[in-house]
Amino acid sequence: MEFIETLNQTAVGKILTSGAVVNFFLVILGTLLGLLFKKGIPEKIRQALMTGMAFCVLYIGLTGLFEDGANILVMIVCFALGGLLGELINLDKRVNNIGLWIENKFSKKNEDTKIAEGFVAATLLFCVGAMTIVGSIDSGISGDNSTLYSKSVIDCVAAAALTSSMGIGVIFASLSTLVIEGGLTLLAGVISPILTDYIIAQMQVIGSLLIIALALNMLKITKIKVMNFVPAILLPLILCLF
Repeated sequence: MEFIETLNQTAVGKILTSGAVVNFFLVILGTLLGLLFKKGIPEKIRQALMTGMAFCVLYIGLTGLFEDGANILVMIVCFALGGLLGELINLDKRVNNIGLWIENKFSKKNEDTKIAEGFVAATLLFCVGAMTIVGSIDSGISGDNSTLYSKSVIDCVAAAALTSSMGIGVIFASLSTLVIEGGLTLLAGVISPILTDYIIAQMQVIGSLLIIALALNMLKITKIKVMNFVPAILLPLILCLF
């Protein structure tokens, strides 16, 4: 215990115990566990796991919708502008291209892989939810990593479940998680004077709606380019100042 407390007081220790870094390692751990359990699982069982995971993702999104102070007008404007921005820069295609590049680098010829699909789905699941936003903000403003620690455990389990059905691509989402949560943590520390509970509530609800869209895609009900709407999450920072 004394060693851990001493570690937390050092610069290196603060980095290693930050929520973003812990989340990074637990996603990797979850992926490795998923690969271990994946061996010998029939395709029919993998599809059932995927469907079950999609329902869990849907539940996560639904539970984040009911935030006090959510403003429907702000959300409409954010989704309209965010979707427009995402389409203009074609964010969905760019992220998918990263996944395909990873797939080409790490998959074997004639091997049936879902590396790109796993990378994109896991990145959305781990990076746009309410816990990502709130946890990163708490970490950046007050140094409180408790929310991100809780999220890390959830993501570890989710990574194992996703990997069992979608394969090794999930592990690359650990880098997305580190970059996005780390970036939000640093950003929160800089813009803390203008962050209010009202702004955070709008960001949470938008993130939750994107999680629901991801779940619908996983269930093969829709083919929404969810990544193109991700810029909408940050727009309340601008709109709510006016």
